[in-house]
Order: sequence, then C-alpha cells, then structure tokens
Amino acid sequence: MAANKINYILIVVGLVIIITGLTLMAGKGTTEQAFNPEIFSYIRIKVAPVICLFGFLFEIYAILKTN
Repeated sequence: MAANKINYILIVVGLVIIITGLTLMAGKGTTEQAFNPEIFSYIRIKVAPVICLFGFLFEIYAILKTN
C-alpha cells in the first residue's frame, strides 16, 4: 500500500488546519447599505492565509512521509 495509517491521520490533521484557516477568513461582507469594517481585520487578512498555507504545506509533508 502506498500510504499507511500514520499518513492518513496526518492528512486529516492537515485538512482540519486548512478548514480552520478558511473559517477564519469567512464572515459577513459589505453590502450597499452598510459598510462592514470587519472585512479588513488582522485575522482575516494576515493570520488565516498563513494558517491555510501551513495546512497545505503540512498536507505535502503528510503525503510524502515515509516510514
């Protein structure tokens, strides 16, 4: 088999990290009636993309890891 149990566990952990980053980026947007300044928050612009990037890099590691 190409991957073992450890690889699959690491892949699931990587997916959880990516989903966490995406949920941090999500939220209400701005409408024509009201401006939402929360779209420019530090977490949405800086932290969440870094978490997603780390998740994707972790996925690469999880796939390529050998025992």
